[in-house]
Amino acid sequence: MRPFFVLLLSLTLLPFSSPWRSSLEEELASNLNKRRAPPEMQETATALLLQRLLPSHTSSFKFQIDSKGICGKSTCFYISNIYNSKHGQPEILIQGSTGVELSSGLHWYLKYWCGVHISWNKTGGVQLGSVPSPGSLPRVDKMGVKVVRPVPWSYYQNVVTSSYSFVWWSWQRWEKEIDWMALQGINLPLAFNGQEYIWQNVFMDFNLSREDLTDFFGGPAFLAWARMGNLHGWGGPLSDNWLNDQSILQKLIVTRMIEFGMTPVLPSFSGNVPAALKKLYPSAKITRLGDWNTVNGDKRWCCTYLLDPSDPLFIELGKAFINKQIEEYGDVTDIYNCDTFNENAPPTNDPSYISKLGAAVYKAMSQGNKDAIWLMQGWLFSSDAAFWKPPQMKALLHSVPIGKMIVLDLFADVKPIWKQSSQFYGVPYVWCMLHNFGGNIEMYGILDAISSGPIDARRSSNSTMVGVGMCMEGIEHNPVVFELMSEMAFRDKKVQVKEWLKSYSKRRYGRAITEIDESWQILYQTIYNCTDGTADHNKDYIVEFPDMSPPTKQSLLSIRRDLSRMSPRFFLREVSQQLPQPHMWYSQKEVVNALKLFLDAGKSISGSLTYRYDLVDLTRQVLSKLANQVYLDALTAYGMSNLNTLNLHSKKFLGIIEDLDTLLASDDNFLLGTWLEDAKSLAMTSSEMKQYEWNARTQVTMWYDNTKTNQSKLHDYANKFWSGLLKDHYLPRASMYFNYLSQSLTENKSFKLEEWRKGWISYSNTWQSSTKKYPTEATGDAYAISKSLFKKYLS
Repeated sequence: MRPFFVLLLSLTLLPFSSPWRSSLEEELASNLNKRRAPPEMQETATALLLQRLLPSHTSSFKFQIDSKGICGKSTCFYISNIYNSKHGQPEILIQGSTGVELSSGLHWYLKYWCGVHISWNKTGGVQLGSVPSPGSLPRVDKMGVKVVRPVPWSYYQNVVTSSYSFVWWSWQRWEKEIDWMALQGINLPLAFNGQEYIWQNVFMDFNLSREDLTDFFGGPAFLAWARMGNLHGWGGPLSDNWLNDQSILQKLIVTRMIEFGMTPVLPSFSGNVPAALKKLYPSAKITRLGDWNTVNGDKRWCCTYLLDPSDPLFIELGKAFINKQIEEYGDVTDIYNCDTFNENAPPTNDPSYISKLGAAVYKAMSQGNKDAIWLMQGWLFSSDAAFWKPPQMKALLHSVPIGKMIVLDLFADVKPIWKQSSQFYGVPYVWCMLHNFGGNIEMYGILDAISSGPIDARRSSNSTMVGVGMCMEGIEHNPVVFELMSEMAFRDKKVQVKEWLKSYSKRRYGRAITEIDESWQILYQTIYNCTDGTADHNKDYIVEFPDMSPPTKQSLLSIRRDLSRMSPRFFLREVSQQLPQPHMWYSQKEVVNALKLFLDAGKSISGSLTYRYDLVDLTRQVLSKLANQVYLDALTAYGMSNLNTLNLHSKKFLGIIEDLDTLLASDDNFLLGTWLEDAKSLAMTSSEMKQYEWNARTQVTMWYDNTKTNQSKLHDYANKFWSGLLKDHYLPRASMYFNYLSQSLTENKSFKLEEWRKGWISYSNTWQSSTKKYPTEATGDAYAISKSLFKKYLS
């Protein structure tokens, strides 16, 4: 059974005409009945979701898959009243094309008629207090409310989200996430768990041993990059327990997706192979790739092996992998992800060669599933734009029949490729928001781009857009951004963000509050109005401390001028001495005022979990940006050889870190302990527990390999503002550095960069291997702490 009928519906909505439409429609129509999940299954899935979300109202709603043609050829949900219902009987009928539409209709009704707010637990969770009691639910218009998707697909996930956010999840957490997906209207989610179990079986069928795979798979927290062929072995090996458990988890995930009528996107073969395959098949075209971010090109971790797609063995392996997935999960999808060229450029830019490679990749899929459709992340067209010029892009995109590839315009919220590629040269694409890198915790967004970008793309001339998507590297942050983005799956007009935020604020906190509304309008014009064309990666000095000798006096003056601007455009641009500069795109003064308004409203709603999360996050944001200035004050004092002033600012910088740690400890959602305990909870042996904890600690700190004097090139890439991490990792690092600065002035000697590096890296490596336990429950009064810190630093 496959919920694949949605794709048939999508083709009737395509806003462009192509010769492939008729034939593909016929092909999909023939598969429609046998691949559709039974209506009863989807209705039951939605009813059970309601039971988990709002158990007091399980009898208040009736769900019905559209069997009377209400949606016609479109994908929609329809909300109507049930009149003359008796006590304990349904009051509201929700009909829709799939279980996802039923769930989306439920969410839409709860939001816009009952004032409900639903976000991830780690961003405040749900606000359900405004729902009237059963029997008193608000009525919709007499004619009912029909909401039609303007484009058929709502895609979800990045190939690295599985490592940055999902890696330690149990089924209990996954069940909540799939519920969240359904409520948000997501019908095309990536399903990447458990693929190493499949690969082990496939490779063993090709005569590789279990030992041959020991250094092929990465560790649990680094699997995304091992899958893409960026690295091998780092953080591994994987135990049989891990492989088996993840396979079981994947079956649960895929089954639930099917029950809702979602179309899971499964992985396919990208060409990444174990080293031992080269020995077993000496005539195969296997090449070794170059280094990917190791310190010294360490081949224990880097330089993976790639099987050329033109080699017959590529087709055999690709077919075997898809067949093995079908054996494990059933015949559940026709859509497969493959990113062979993700940060791995082809060996030549010859368009004919690239076309052959693309055709071979697709052939491997279609050999396993004749109806296969290749879904490809379009990140390569942004990250390696120098290589992917129009001839190369066309060669890859047209290497398969039109309609057999869907491209994710991964970075469309900042750098849309559809505009510069003539709508991907006629290939269907999904408008995506990338938004977050590394799972960093930073308040950031471009609400205007989200509210208008998908509309502009869909309405553009000869548009090939078939969906919207959320492709963040990490989740569980910035709930306002994700709520608006998920709504764009159902919006056919631009959203008036100013008015929408008033509604959002009222739902999120349970009632309208003047000061909160004013605060959100400021945040909309500042933090959530990043118009400098830069994607955000948190480089604040607390969490990404510069690994360098202190800069000169003159270069510091240049940096300070940049940081004082309201909307500087200097992200990732380095000045003299290469001092990294944090991204600062708004007026700090205005955001401090927004925080003051937030605090002014706090007495009446300080018990709200959604308010507490936002208050802690906003206070953290303001103090983190303040710390950037304090750090520069300290370095300026060093450049002026003023020891007393250096020590004064150093003490203030370290004090902000300590105070932030205390603040973050007051909310359950900013705790290092949760991340570590979740990792350890998946272990079945003491050695697994040690390995998983090391993986968890290493990903959020050093990330990759280092030497005694060189930090990982990816250090702090996945930085987090978590209590415990600040006090035990970021604080000692900064403290060591400032001590060396002070020593340099005291002794009138040069700054001892190499000694600081040795000491810091040794400390970090020891911390990565540590087993110290951290709290998993909040301590302290978030409102009182935030108010106190405002008075201490900002008033």
